[in-house]
Amino acid sequence: MAIVRPGIRIGGIDVRVGIPRDITQLLGGTDKRLKQKPGGNPESNMGRFISMVNEAEGFARKNRFYVEFTPPGGLIKEITRNNIFRGNTVGQDDEVQGFTPSQHITQTYSVHGRRIQAFANEVSIPDRKMTMTAIKHNGPARQFVTDVEYEDITVKFYSDKFLRERQFFEMWQKCAYSDVTHNFNYYDDYVGRMNIFQLGQFASKQERDDITYSCGLIDVYPNSIGEIQYSYAGSEIVDFDVTFSYRKWYNYGLEGADPEVGQPEFREITNKEAQAGGLFGGILNKLPPVLKTPARGVIEDLSRRVPIGKITGGKVFPPFKIPPIRL
Repeated sequence: MAIVRPGIRIGGIDVRVGIPRDITQLLGGTDKRLKQKPGGNPESNMGRFISMVNEAEGFARKNRFYVEFTPPGGLIKEITRNNIFRGNTVGQDDEVQGFTPSQHITQTYSVHGRRIQAFANEVSIPDRKMTMTAIKHNGPARQFVTDVEYEDITVKFYSDKFLRERQFFEMWQKCAYSDVTHNFNYYDDYVGRMNIFQLGQFASKQERDDITYSCGLIDVYPNSIGEIQYSYAGSEIVDFDVTFSYRKWYNYGLEGADPEVGQPEFREITNKEAQAGGLFGGILNKLPPVLKTPARGVIEDLSRRVPIGKITGGKVFPPFKIPPIRL
């Protein structure tokens, strides 16, 4: 807090200059606190932590993901009900009536697939549970791995006003069950695939949506489509849940490819104010510390009252850097 803080009003703007309690800077000295940098010692606990974060190239974010589907029609089939009976005219209506033809779901996915994938707003990377069996020979029992189990996963989707996303999964369900003949289809006629990607950015690349982790689910089927509740009490976006069963999943990064990792690097935290460039940035850096704050306040007040972009038609922006002209 300043000892004395006189001010003057110029053109509706208050300009105040304060005399601080510590006048070391006014006498030409430098405050020791200005030289201190958070985490400046790489051998400290905070320095090691910063180095580990840099090595990991940041943390994974829960809102940086993407889901990808391959419906049944997009897979190579062997002996399926469609392949057997759709090529014959005898008994065609009796055997395949009520099932979704593979070409229909493939065509629907080619038109709406990207939106369906983009509208997946909640998903979980599936778990994998090893079943252990205690076997005792002599002394305490040993736990042996005897089986592996996979739990179903649930994906939440936004829906457009036609509920086309929900209709797609209803169509997928009809690949397995005929609501006309009440027959069930062959396994390969209704299972598909599903990929879940963690998105991020590698330090060595410029792309923002690099795939940093990916897992693939094999023999996927939407066994349950959740309800949609309507109410006049609100106007929220309609969403619904789809629960998928699958046979197994695996990590693409562990299947014959080494995952890319970062390098340990310690980076000191720098002062953004000292790096500020441009016309005003250069002037402010040359002012005494006691004058920087009022000068910055005047500039910010002027920029709010008289936007530079409004005067120049959006051609010049603070700090007065003219964008390049494209011919």
